Amino acid sequence: MFIPVLAVSAIPLYEEDLESRTYPRYIQMPDGEGNLHTVDLEAPVDEAALEEVLRNPERNQYFLYTRRNPTNAQTLIINDQGSIRASNFNFNNPVVFVAHGWLSKSETSLNPAIRDAYFRRSDTNVIIVDWRRLAMMDYVTAMRGVPAVGRGLGQFINFLHSMGLPYNNVHLVGFSLGSHLVGNAGRETGGRVARVTGLDPAGPLWTSSSERLRGTDGVYVEAIHTDGGYTVGGLGIGTAIAQADFFPNGGISQPGCLTNICNHNRAWELFAASVSYNHLIGNQCDSNLQITLNTCRGAQLHMGNDNLNKRGNGMFRLDTDRRYPY
Repeated sequence: MFIPVLAVSAIPLYEEDLESRTYPRYIQMPDGEGNLHTVDLEAPVDEAALEEVLRNPERNQYFLYTRRNPTNAQTLIINDQGSIRASNFNFNNPVVFVAHGWLSKSETSLNPAIRDAYFRRSDTNVIIVDWRRLAMMDYVTAMRGVPAVGRGLGQFINFLHSMGLPYNNVHLVGFSLGSHLVGNAGRETGGRVARVTGLDPAGPLWTSSSERLRGTDGVYVEAIHTDGGYTVGGLGIGTAIAQADFFPNGGISQPGCLTNICNHNRAWELFAASVSYNHLIGNQCDSNLQITLNTCRGAQLHMGNDNLNKRGNGMFRLDTDRRYPY
C-alpha cells in the first residue's frame, strides 16, 4: 500500500502547540541516501535489541579524519588511550563530532560533506560517530535507544577530556535523530561542550519527549529547522527547542525542493555551506507569525559556521538560494 509523504502546511508550529502535535500512525521516513521507508509509529519495540543497546551504550564507532588523513579514517576506541595516541588526533585543534540519522552510517552523504567543509577552513579533528547498530533498527526502537547511545558518546568525550581535551574545543553536530543523540551527549558532559548543533531535529515521537535536544546541552546550542510543517507535520520537530533556532525560508519548505526529504536534508547542506563560507545570516524574530510573514527585523546572527565561541538567543529567519552555496 502506498502511503504518501507527510504533507506540509505553510504555518510553522507554535511552541505552545508542540505537546499536542500528532502524527498519523504510518508515515514515510528517508534513510541516509533519501530512499523512503514506511514507518509504523505504533510498532512494538524490539526489547531484546534495545536492552543490548542500553546495556552497552558506549559501543559506537568513532572514525577520525584530519588534514593528515582527510579520506582514510583512523578508529578511536573509548578507554583505549593507545588508540588515541597512535592516531593523528591533535588535542590543540578543534574537535567536531558528526552524528548521522536513521538508517544511516559513517559513509552516508552528510558525513563527507561536513568533514570536507571543515578541512577547507582549518585543521580540525573531525570524528564521524557511526551508531549504525541502533540506527539500522526500526524507527521506534531506534528512537527509544537514542538517549542511551548519546550518553555513550558523552562518555567518550569525557574520556578524551580526561586525556587533556578541553570541553571548549568540542562541537557536536547531529542530523535528524542524530540531533537528539548529540543533545544527550552534551548533557552527559554536564552541558560543558562549547557547541551543540541540531540539523532539522527529528519530529516523530519527539514532540513530548524530555530527552530531545534542549538548550542546556552545551554552552551554546543551535537548531536549524528546514522541514517543520504543522498539522500532519514535516520530518523535523519544527519549533524552537534550543538557545538559537534558525528557520531558513520559514522552516517549512526550501527553495528548489518538492519533497520532505529534500527539505529535511537541506539542513545539513546549509550547515556544510556555512562552515565553508559563513555567509548565512538570520534576523531575530519576535514571534512565529513574523517567521511566517518574513517580517523579522531584529538583531542579526550567523547561522551554522565553525565558531566555537558563538553566542546567541532567540528565533531567527533568513532566506537562501536554491543551489549551493545557497
